[in-house]
Amino acid sequence: MTSRSESPQFEKGAEKDYGVPEHDVEAHLPPHNLMPALSTKSTHPLEQTETRQSYSKVQWILVCVALYSAAFLYGLDNTISAAIQAPAIAQFGSVEKLGWIGIGFPLGSIAVILPIGKAFGIFNIKTLFVSSLLMFVGGSALCGAAPTMNALIIGRVWAGAGGAGMYLGILNILSLNTTLAQRPFYFSLCGLIWGIGCILGPIIGGSFADSGATWRWAFYLNLVLFGVGTPVYFFVLKPFNPQPDVPFGEKMKNIDWVGVVLNAALYTTFVMAFTFGGGQFAWSSGSTIALTVVFGLLVITFAVQQTFSIFTTPERRLFPVDFLRKKSLLLQYIAMSAGVTGLFIPVYYIPLFFDFTRGDTNIDSAVRLLPFICVTIFCIMLNGTFMPKFGYYQPWYLASGLFLTIGGSLMYALVKPSTPNANVYGFSILAAIGAGLSQQAAYSVAQGKAPTDRIADAVGFVNSAQIGGIVIALTITSAVFQNIGYAHIAEAVDGLGFSPEEIHGALTGAKSAIFETVSPEVREKVIEGIVKAISDGYILLIVAGAVNLIAAFFMKRERLFMEITGGA
Repeated sequence: MTSRSESPQFEKGAEKDYGVPEHDVEAHLPPHNLMPALSTKSTHPLEQTETRQSYSKVQWILVCVALYSAAFLYGLDNTISAAIQAPAIAQFGSVEKLGWIGIGFPLGSIAVILPIGKAFGIFNIKTLFVSSLLMFVGGSALCGAAPTMNALIIGRVWAGAGGAGMYLGILNILSLNTTLAQRPFYFSLCGLIWGIGCILGPIIGGSFADSGATWRWAFYLNLVLFGVGTPVYFFVLKPFNPQPDVPFGEKMKNIDWVGVVLNAALYTTFVMAFTFGGGQFAWSSGSTIALTVVFGLLVITFAVQQTFSIFTTPERRLFPVDFLRKKSLLLQYIAMSAGVTGLFIPVYYIPLFFDFTRGDTNIDSAVRLLPFICVTIFCIMLNGTFMPKFGYYQPWYLASGLFLTIGGSLMYALVKPSTPNANVYGFSILAAIGAGLSQQAAYSVAQGKAPTDRIADAVGFVNSAQIGGIVIALTITSAVFQNIGYAHIAEAVDGLGFSPEEIHGALTGAKSAIFETVSPEVREKVIEGIVKAISDGYILLIVAGAVNLIAAFFMKRERLFMEITGGA
């Protein structure tokens, strides 16, 4: 830990945020004694500098294991659907709704993550956390038992909303029970475990999909692990009310309900417009145009409502609009959205490539993600270790953007059905380096650049960029894959009498009806068309890398000592 006299300052000329002097954010190493002690200071849980509760050593270990298990499940459910889409479509049909299986979970999260972040500073934290857990488990149960595609999608959205509250609850509980010096260790571990869950999702999902348990156990797994942790969640975890003397009605008034509705509605209409367009509705249809117009109007309405604090106050409004006027924080928001794009697109589409071109099973195609997974985890850990130590953050974004652009360009231009596996692995590793180097950095930098009394807002700000980036990336790539893939397949099988439903069905995997009946020559053309559609989705990787490079170019070349923290 740096001493006070040695605490590094921002370099001369560093911008002053919010009209107050820049504050130092010291780099801390976890002390030998990581057990929490008791304090009485009252602030938002994420702004605590000392602990508020006490546990015995055994209790604290049990709480940490239970919390980190929940963080792993939240990460896992972000991507586990990547390997169960084909068997789910095979059972339910409705291939035009394919994109919703993956998009539904982050859509539920982004709809509630900002209001729940505010709620943890107002309501009983244990109650909110356990309620979110139950919501997550309930959504998972619905997914596992889903009788229709619509039920599966509703379950995914429901679980995503619960998962967002669950993850924010973990961060708040850790904040309450650790000192400022201890927190970097616990938060960085939480972010790492979430990331591991994200990139192991397809492998675990593929394992269930190919087993006798079927894809449904990819969701029932959550119930099993929740059952194991239930005694800790209900009987060991201690309650904490940040505003014990405020009546419930007054607490409810502290939530920007108009902003909550507008935020959820604008993301929902965005997803509907791009997933229904070209599938259920033609792009030129009145329904698609209406959805697009409504989405645009909601964006404008939300921006105006938040900017001028209509039906709310500047302190209570849902989105910290003033952060967008600060270049340093705006750049972190942009870079986070770009970085998470670099993680999720390969996780969803690399297994799909191997499924079509190599005829892999769900688990085999997911296992081929291991090079990408291992390198991403290594780079996240590298950033978490050395960025706080040396203080410079701009070079990490520069390197991230460079590797992501190169990796995305190679995957777009050079990956063909006949491309050797080693080449595909090599290109994906370059993208993995780009995705990993900046994946969690914005959480630490944003907290270092925000005033100390706005730490909770800074976490929510970056969190919304991360989850919103996932929704946008998966929605756009799903639309590209569905529409371009359909066009290429339709051209390849023209005149062979296949229905639009059968053509759409070919996009779910190499075991669809078209692949079983066409000649080898036509099959080859179909695969080429599908691989071209996958490659076109990698254009978004190039864009994400370029955005990171541009954002890095405008970041200050300053030395900022910070605490590395983890986000969702």
